[in-house]
Amino acid sequence: MNRKVVLGTGVVVVAAVAIGVYASANKGDAATSKASVALITDAAGIDDKSFQQSAWRGLTSWAKANDVKQGKGGYTYFQAKTSADFETNINQAVANGYQNIYGIGFPKTPAINAAAKKYPKNNFMIIDDIAKKRQNVVSVTFHTEQSSYLAGVAAAKTTKTNQLGFIGGMESAVVKTFETGFVAGAKSVNPNIKVDVQYVGDFADAGKAKTIAASMYQNGSDVLYQAAGGAGAGVFTEAKDLNEKQTKAHKVWVVGVDVDQASDGGYQATDGKSNFTLTSATKGVGTAVKDVTERAATDKFPGGQHLVYGLKNKGVAVTRGQMSAGAWQAVQKAQKAIVAGDVKVPAK
Repeated sequence: MNRKVVLGTGVVVVAAVAIGVYASANKGDAATSKASVALITDAAGIDDKSFQQSAWRGLTSWAKANDVKQGKGGYTYFQAKTSADFETNINQAVANGYQNIYGIGFPKTPAINAAAKKYPKNNFMIIDDIAKKRQNVVSVTFHTEQSSYLAGVAAAKTTKTNQLGFIGGMESAVVKTFETGFVAGAKSVNPNIKVDVQYVGDFADAGKAKTIAASMYQNGSDVLYQAAGGAGAGVFTEAKDLNEKQTKAHKVWVVGVDVDQASDGGYQATDGKSNFTLTSATKGVGTAVKDVTERAATDKFPGGQHLVYGLKNKGVAVTRGQMSAGAWQAVQKAQKAIVAGDVKVPAK
């Protein structure tokens, strides 16, 4: 079992058999800083152009503003190849003196729960799930059904076929909120609209996501919303392959997720440059990381709490992207209704 660990600016691949020696050799090298942070990511890593990248950007932004350096005593990330690596990577983060350890994504919840009990003097955060309540753990969730609802409105206002697609990563209660919100938003515009829903099975298999996207486009869906983490790159690849063979007027669309994915939608159509990222349903993962890290640095770590971010506190949003004026107006109207409490968006 190998895994990638970033210490300072270098990348070191450490074999499992060397864990004990490695941890022992580094255990006392640096004093533990109350603001030191280690992110625990999955195989897609901090360059997934989605959820984990947002967390890393938030952390590096906070670090830069506070003159905190990457490496021991500062901040880093531990990238797992499989879920079996999560616990090992947390143990290594603790052994290397990181005080605050953040599980980026709900698959890390069991490992975070176990580690919080094992290491009561460390602080832990789980994002996108609710951990067992302990005074050294904070849980962070988002009203992603709200931003997904707005994405559904935008998609329904844009489609020419009245057929949409949703591609999820790992089927779970968390990803289900994206699906449910998107379908509700689309049907608020057109109750008869069709939404094809399929799941990749994980957040890293871009090849499978591309295959699903190809099938959906071929069967008539012309706007696809992907909530699939790193696997979502496959949806963008398929859309680009199709769009480069036709005029801008006949493009198919992709809705980005977690971060603004407008740059992923740029392409060369047969009649000029264009962009097929209709909008992105963004989630303030980076904002949450900065918020919790700042509290930890000032001895106010929100242990035992469940922090929730939604439209009202700007924890989720949608970008203007390539929406038409009419679609953007409909989205803004829907957002005001949600914030005012006039529209209750289903989450499951």
